[in-house]
Amino acid sequence: MPERSPETHVIDYRAAEQLLAARDPRGAIRLLDSVITAHPENTAARLLRARAFFLSAQLRPAELEFQIVLEREPDNAFAHFALGRTLERASRPNEALRHFRLAAALEPRPEFLEAARFASNGENGGSGG
Repeated sequence: MPERSPETHVIDYRAAEQLLAARDPRGAIRLLDSVITAHPENTAARLLRARAFFLSAQLRPAELEFQIVLEREPDNAFAHFALGRTLERASRPNEALRHFRLAAALEPRPEFLEAARFASNGENGGSGG
């Protein structure tokens, strides 16, 4: 196999983005594996691979990738939200809610607030303080 250059990894990353947009998460994962092997510190590639794992219903690998991203970027609201969705799909609602609330606290976007149940009046025992 020919040696991969940094430029090849950028091309693979961009192609993986396109594959994910075209609903081919497994194809994206194949491209991202080589990028991450060469650049394990690349958080953007890990986040994209986590999304691809999620979209291909590989919940445990998605959870692990989102956790790696959050170890490096604990204030990444999207990663918290996506990890929450992953945990929700894995039937772990209490853990999911914690990440939804962290996402909403970091970045109060409507979808984060809704998932965190902050937008619904009084639901889930919200008494305020």
